[in-house]
Amino acid sequence: MPWLTIVMLLLFGLLFLAAEVIFIPGTTIVGIVGFGLLVVGVWLGYRDLDTPMAHIALLSVVALTGLIVYIGLRPRNLAKVALLDVNDASVYDARRPDMLPGTLGRSLSALRPSGTVLFGEERREVVTRGEFVAAGTEVQVLGIEQNRIVVAPV
Repeated sequence: MPWLTIVMLLLFGLLFLAAEVIFIPGTTIVGIVGFGLLVVGVWLGYRDLDTPMAHIALLSVVALTGLIVYIGLRPRNLAKVALLDVNDASVYDARRPDMLPGTLGRSLSALRPSGTVLFGEERREVVTRGEFVAAGTEVQVLGIEQNRIVVAPV
């Protein structure tokens, strides 16, 4: 009867390992349980069975485990659970300096010290270095500091 226990431990260990590698990769707990069942099954095989049978059980477990890992980690099977596509789309990032220093625009509102400026056809919120600028004045971009466009009258 001990051989039935050993066979069941090895069978369930291989099933748990196959489930971890092929069906639910990344959970780790199922794989650890499967590995533990395999270790206990081989240990009981050496303890309760004769040595040649235990060697056969050990070699079978190693071969089947290697086969399971090979099948589970093939690129075709790995593509089912791994992200292989590259997303190269982009979104507008306010931190990128799209208003280069020296760009000219016209203030739509009074800048006291912040307000709205028209750069070409784009309206942007800007700030000055503290001076007040009347509406309709031509301004020039000095730079971008802490996500704010800093301008000065021309």
